[in-house]
Amino acid sequence: MKSFGHLAHGARLERMHASPLWQGEGFRNQYPIAAGLRDASVPMPSLRDLLWPGGRRVPRAPLPALDPRAAWLHAPQSGLRATWLGHSTVLLEVDGWRVLTDPVWGPRASPLIGVGPKRFQPVPVALRELPAVDAIVVSHDHYDHLDYPTIKALARSNVPFVTSLGVGAHLQAWGIAPERIHELDWWESWTVPNTGLTITAAPSQHFSGRTLKTRNSTLWSSMVVRGPRHAVFFSGDTGLSGEYAAIRARLGPFDLALLEVGAYYPAWGDMHLGPDHALQALALLGHPPLLPVHWGTFALALHDWDQPAERLLELAPRAGAQLVMPRLGEAVQPAHAERVQPWWRQGQAAEPGPTPAIEPAPAPEAPGAARFEWPGD
Repeated sequence: MKSFGHLAHGARLERMHASPLWQGEGFRNQYPIAAGLRDASVPMPSLRDLLWPGGRRVPRAPLPALDPRAAWLHAPQSGLRATWLGHSTVLLEVDGWRVLTDPVWGPRASPLIGVGPKRFQPVPVALRELPAVDAIVVSHDHYDHLDYPTIKALARSNVPFVTSLGVGAHLQAWGIAPERIHELDWWESWTVPNTGLTITAAPSQHFSGRTLKTRNSTLWSSMVVRGPRHAVFFSGDTGLSGEYAAIRARLGPFDLALLEVGAYYPAWGDMHLGPDHALQALALLGHPPLLPVHWGTFALALHDWDQPAERLLELAPRAGAQLVMPRLGEAVQPAHAERVQPWWRQGQAAEPGPTPAIEPAPAPEAPGAARFEWPGD
């Protein structure tokens, strides 16, 4: 199946083998895992648990969302704006340029059409309605971060991709021209042409692979987007690691942190942050404003769908954390962010509705906006 991706070979594979992170047959985490992150006494969830979510793992009703297109027509006054589009997909506007993180518009976080975690909340804007972007960042190759139908659609554009070592083999197989692909090892940087943006891959504590036989065959990274005035840290997927202090020292300070807070579970507590560890990571990063990602879209673990948000709301005052928690599709400037309102509770006492409610907004197309069309459109 094409959605499984392709393994690296030739010069790409040679470069991967030259990385200090490559050991034996694959990449390996380098930082020692702190005691207590993984609870070995908790059994791994069954396949049935993951594929057929029960309880409160999905919302009872569609989540409130905004159409962001009208907001995107006007530059952010502060120079930094973020629009959370679901899961780990965020449109960043940094000092006049745009970067899209881990774009996933597909219906499932799975290689199969009718099996696997199904999106319970659609993206608030169609892929083809995005404004022109200057770069696309892909942190690693898991299905909820690297989506085959989305990449196939993006192949029609000329936007460059910045990703981790080896992930370019998937991108190239799916139609992204090799000259558009820029693969980074940890601490390597790439400057986006004709912009003031530099994107740097940084450590994370995770794993990779799109099949059982390709585990750790590509690298996983956090990413830092830095412009002339602002910098954003994007965690990708990661567990808690002391490397966050090194990232702050080498690449900080940061004006915004996008940290994953959902899809965590005690038995894999070393590979995902969850809200408690996200706040510890935030402290190591120097306490920038926190926009939580990796929740509110797919049921990928056993916790309640809204538990990450509620837990953050509970812990943030004691942790001294500034939360930036916009509604889906709401373009927010961290410098002007208001006190968090628990918008995710809206409508959850009602019966599930057939489609999410998206507040309409006038959206004339901006000059030069990129048009990304789905194959077959």
